[in-house]
Amino acid sequence: MDTHNYEFSSKTDKPRRAWMSRYAEFHRRSITDREAFWAEQAQLIDWQQAPKQICDYSNPPFARWYVGGTTNLCHNAVDRHLKDRADQAALIYVSTETDEEKTYSFRELHAEVQRMAASLLELGVRSGDRVLIYMPMIAEAAFAMLACARIGAIHSVVFGGFASGSLASRIEDAEPKVVVSADAGSRGGKVVAYKPLLDEAIRLSKHKPAAALLVDRGLSPMDLTAGRDHLWGPLREKHLNTPVPCEWVDATHISYTLYTSGTTGKPKGVQRDTGGYAVALAASMKYIFEGKPGETYFSTSDIGWVVGHSYIVYGPLIAGMATIMYEGLPIRPDAGIWWQLVEKYKVSRMFSAPTAVRVLKKQDPAFLKKYDLSSLKALYLAGEPLDEPTAQWISQGLGVPIIDNYWQTETGWPILTIANGVEKAPSKFGSPGVPMYGYDVKLISESTGEELTGPDQKGVVAIEGPLPPGCMQTVWRDDARFVNTYWKSIPGKLVYSTFDWGIRDKDGYFFILGRTDDVINVAGHRLGTREIEECISGHPNVAEVAVVGVADQLKGQVAMAFAVAKDASGLTSDAARLKLEGEVMKLVDSQLGAVARPSRVFFVNLLPKTRSGKLLRRALQAVAEGRDPGDLTTMDDPAALQQVRELVGAAAKP
Repeated sequence: MDTHNYEFSSKTDKPRRAWMSRYAEFHRRSITDREAFWAEQAQLIDWQQAPKQICDYSNPPFARWYVGGTTNLCHNAVDRHLKDRADQAALIYVSTETDEEKTYSFRELHAEVQRMAASLLELGVRSGDRVLIYMPMIAEAAFAMLACARIGAIHSVVFGGFASGSLASRIEDAEPKVVVSADAGSRGGKVVAYKPLLDEAIRLSKHKPAAALLVDRGLSPMDLTAGRDHLWGPLREKHLNTPVPCEWVDATHISYTLYTSGTTGKPKGVQRDTGGYAVALAASMKYIFEGKPGETYFSTSDIGWVVGHSYIVYGPLIAGMATIMYEGLPIRPDAGIWWQLVEKYKVSRMFSAPTAVRVLKKQDPAFLKKYDLSSLKALYLAGEPLDEPTAQWISQGLGVPIIDNYWQTETGWPILTIANGVEKAPSKFGSPGVPMYGYDVKLISESTGEELTGPDQKGVVAIEGPLPPGCMQTVWRDDARFVNTYWKSIPGKLVYSTFDWGIRDKDGYFFILGRTDDVINVAGHRLGTREIEECISGHPNVAEVAVVGVADQLKGQVAMAFAVAKDASGLTSDAARLKLEGEVMKLVDSQLGAVARPSRVFFVNLLPKTRSGKLLRRALQAVAEGRDPGDLTTMDDPAALQQVRELVGAAAKP
């Protein structure tokens, strides 16, 4: 069957129903015969000791997968391939920022990971210790992740775009023994010095790492702190031939933590296990991404995000594929760079984000036809809702299936998509697809808590427990937060809430409608509005602030701030207001990073609130997007919203 995207008609109803009946049985087994189903999937990876129990769900909502089994994530990603494909490409590092390109075979990757592991061991890291990785997209970042997995250390990767304040909060929470970083990264040809940001973060943090392991790329001078800072180059040379065996760990051993924004200012450390994660990734590479050993996978994400963990580093390598690690922009040196890499490395599966495609859509379409893309079998997109015009454009340009998928940092692999590796199926533009095996997805009425079973009913997308293998175990060091945040948000129901609105059509396909909480999605990056608000409130002339997510054609959403000044007497001119706006943006840049910077900061006399003092965020968002704010009968002062309307309207005029 043709697996290209298309709208359903009476002609396609029959193949859809046939597929649904076959896939439905596969999905049903994963829910109703959970033990047998996931025992079968466990055969996709190597175990040092076989699991004694597939799933322990005796303490809901905490699920323990593959209890009693021992394995190692690095072994499954690297070592087990040495027998059959030692000289096959494993990691392909490409930087259009520094004009570097290097391919590591599985044999070479194995050697580099052992050198990194030996260096970490020398710095005192042991199984269960934390290692924080604050790195640009360079090969050494992958070495560090795999080295941690090799010795049983818990890595916590922090996106290189985060500023010192954000980095400090993560250092404080993770309490790493060692931080692995670099002198600098580069974006768009502009060097971004990492070492000063790291030094400032360590100064701000109550926890002081014992050591920092630093990769010197020669991009920016580094001031080394004696006794703490160690250069990777000399340590690597010292351990050129130091063997480091894999540490076999329990399947439930923590592999990593990854911080994600929430509805409160403090980011949550999503905690992932080892065995369940390895099985989930291996299964997803087979059933969803259809990756074959010897092929090449290209994910354009960053290791600072969950996609980079699952589908740059671990997933493709577990599947025996080569994986491309790319440092650079999609339009530099030109808008054909990604397609040039597809041709050169014969990429079969590619994973990107709708924002990146929208950026490419503005470029010369000739770039899509310039290279031989015959190796490419599918493009997967995730991170934010995929609009139909963008999907149509890239589908026609590439001539391959465009497969949307929906998931979260918390789940580690797709919740909704199409599992063509189980049975070929059509996609629907605008829909990420149907529930994947292992996920018992429900739509729940927010008001009544009842399950919505009919078509086209809007509800909260929720998952009945237990969460399948690969999903979060808990929030790092905060079980209560895990339960209260994710499992108790819907009154009377112990179900996992995604905090996303959704509908399901008559064919069983889901459509995601947006967040139910105060998290916004900027170009696939989740940002907590409260975190940005707390930062802005730190400005000496800000008395009160509200940040909302506003629809944006390119990025999906952008943050927009509305602030009340403590002293507005000096804000009588446009120039004065712009000066203060610039100061606020610089503050956000310095504390959270440019990724969190609001598109605008408007200064108002008062924020719209109800008579009981509740901030009318949805009304603010509606007005900012030019929509009807709806029922405002409970508003304390209508003039507040009118001022917002005037400011936004004036800013929109050319």
